Amino acid sequence: MKKLISRSRIIALSALIAMSAIVISCQKENIEPSNSPQTGIQKATATRDDNMALGNPSGAVASTSYPNNYLMTKTQYTMSYNDSKRTCNWVSWQCSSAWIGSAARQDDFRNDTSLPSGWVQVGGTDYSGSGFDRGHMCPSADRTGSVTDNSATFLMTNMVPQAPTNNQQTWANLENYCRTLVNAGNELYIISGPYGQGGTGSSGTKSTISTKNIVVPAYVWKVIVVLPVGSSDVSRITSSTRVIAVWMPNTQSISTAWGGYRTTVDYIESMTGYNFLSNVSTTIQSAIESKVDTGATS
Repeated sequence: MKKLISRSRIIALSALIAMSAIVISCQKENIEPSNSPQTGIQKATATRDDNMALGNPSGAVASTSYPNNYLMTKTQYTMSYNDSKRTCNWVSWQCSSAWIGSAARQDDFRNDTSLPSGWVQVGGTDYSGSGFDRGHMCPSADRTGSVTDNSATFLMTNMVPQAPTNNQQTWANLENYCRTLVNAGNELYIISGPYGQGGTGSSGTKSTISTKNIVVPAYVWKVIVVLPVGSSDVSRITSSTRVIAVWMPNTQSISTAWGGYRTTVDYIESMTGYNFLSNVSTTIQSAIESKVDTGATS
């Protein structure tokens, strides 16, 4: 009888050990896949999207009846042009890795022959000797996908007279930071332009330059909406979307650190009279346009 009990205990113990081994094996099987590469998840691919997807800030129209708010649509950017000032009112563009390539900087500053017949065309040398740079609104380095794309940024309709320190340092630092965000897997929607009259360049303060009376702005500004690469961009903007807005004096004495010039979109709207991000819901606009960005600057 004792032998039977002992034998039964041995059988029961063996069964318990076997079951424990099975459980441990199952647990391992459940754990291992979490450390394995996930399948079926595709990384979003950057695309070239509508340069004015977020709206038309000034309600610009492609009609000569509106010479000071004339809509010009190019493959590389969209703008409102001001015939009286001989500069843009604003330029709007999307920047993603789909626009970035290996095309060299063309440096072919030239007049924009797509302006309506009879309008004054600013030429590539009209800023010469003025003490102001030919300051890009849509940067050359944001459009290196092809020679054609890069060359389009050198049309003088895409320029404003910009103080050299502002253009070559502070403004350039912000442009470089934008491309850092793109390299990190984001796409940006950017709107930029001049404001006011009277800036201080390397030859002093001027209200206009050239015999063509090109207006020198007192300030330059920029609004940047940052999104991870994806699709249906407008619908992905939320109250937590990062928006960077800057308002910079067009002077030589400007600090090279662009972060100190951050402001709200609401402030730029109040100064310019424009309505930014009008294609975004008003509730979300209220949230993101009232904030001053406090994120990284490099």
